[in-house]
Amino acid sequence: MNTQRLLTALALTSSLAFGSFWYWAGEHWSVYATTAAATDRTPLYYRDPDGAPLWSAGPKKNDSGRDYLPVYDDDKATPAPLKPKQQAEDTSRKVMYYRNPMGLPDTSPVPKKDSMGMDYVPVYEGDDTDDGSVKLSLGKIQRTGVKSEPAERLPIRVSIKAPGTIQLDERRVSVIAMRAESFVQKVANVTTGTHVKAGQPLMEIYSAAVASAAADYLATITSDKVGQVEKYRSGSRQRLTNLAVPEQVISKIDKSHVAPVTVQWSSPRDGIVLERNAIEGMRANPGDVLFRIADISAVWALVDVAERDLGSIEVGQPVSIRARSFSGRTFSGKISVIYPQVNRDTRTARVRIELDNPDFALLPDMYVDAEIDTADGAPVLAVPESSVLDTGSRQAVLVDKGEGRFEPRVVKVGRRGGGFIEIRDGLAAGEAVVTSANFLIDAESNLKAALKGFAEATQQPSNGASDAMGDHK
Repeated sequence: MNTQRLLTALALTSSLAFGSFWYWAGEHWSVYATTAAATDRTPLYYRDPDGAPLWSAGPKKNDSGRDYLPVYDDDKATPAPLKPKQQAEDTSRKVMYYRNPMGLPDTSPVPKKDSMGMDYVPVYEGDDTDDGSVKLSLGKIQRTGVKSEPAERLPIRVSIKAPGTIQLDERRVSVIAMRAESFVQKVANVTTGTHVKAGQPLMEIYSAAVASAAADYLATITSDKVGQVEKYRSGSRQRLTNLAVPEQVISKIDKSHVAPVTVQWSSPRDGIVLERNAIEGMRANPGDVLFRIADISAVWALVDVAERDLGSIEVGQPVSIRARSFSGRTFSGKISVIYPQVNRDTRTARVRIELDNPDFALLPDMYVDAEIDTADGAPVLAVPESSVLDTGSRQAVLVDKGEGRFEPRVVKVGRRGGGFIEIRDGLAAGEAVVTSANFLIDAESNLKAALKGFAEATQQPSNGASDAMGDHK
């Protein structure tokens, strides 16, 4: 008991003499120096008086009602606040400020914990740059899978894809119609869809006008007076030609010297019968279509190209056609006509592509997909498509500066194709750009910029307030 009274007296004496105080900590006495010189300094922060890993940016009391102890810049004896090992600060660099560990726009000039007890992350002087770049640790780069590739010059193959249908070549369609009143005597075994050859018989026709013209021609060529006169012969023959009588019928009259009663009508070309209206015994008026035959050994592909791609196509460009009925087969053709009109509803223009169809695989109205190759072969500066961050109004890439530092760079892009994008401005050949995990780095850069702007905004009012106080004084 006497010992405790003696220690208390010594503590009071030393506190009066040296400005210090003692307190009982349960099993021993502890002393904290509070010299008069400390009142002239500004504390960095305040720590828990019981040694717990708690601190505050301003004066505060703990749960026991005791004041937090101030920590000064040159206070070597005062222990720093306890931190987890994984968040230990780098003492070789200067800490600029501490940011919220959850990415919230909140910074602190001193160490701090958030509402969940997580330590604020220190931001060092070397990490805070004005060029908008962001620096990542090697561990974070490996975890996020960041990969970079250099920009290089190469030709970009731009392919325009468009849907379309197969249509008949208008120049390869024939119609068989009578030019005078006729009667169908007989129809050959030909139906719709039948393939016919040029000169193959289709039907027999009786026509009074044709029979009269044939008799007149026979009389002319067999006459002793006018048979050898060419103008009479050609004039009589022309009458049969005007009635569309087949050439082989006229040649047969020349050889046999017999005028037929009925005339055999034959196919004018190789092709497929698209329409058969001839019926035995029917009366055919002038102009009635009895047969319609089309040659499909060559067809058209009419495709609809988007309006935005019209500037990249021209007549003569090669085109690859794939029919949905033949998944593994490709038909080759060239652009023959670009129709001079844009559909105002679909904003597309029609393009005609001529195709060879020797085995008749392509049929009219068949759906096809066209791929137009617009490559010019000239190498351009290009980067992979995955490396460009496109917001619609702005395109940017992340340039790998080395040592974990990445710089956002706004670029102007051009053509796209083959997995690459042409870079027209903003990047030089050989510069490495991030091709994977660039969205994560971009988010980190945006967060850093937001925190920096928030810190500057919070510092401006305080500076203004101090200036106002100085003016008032």
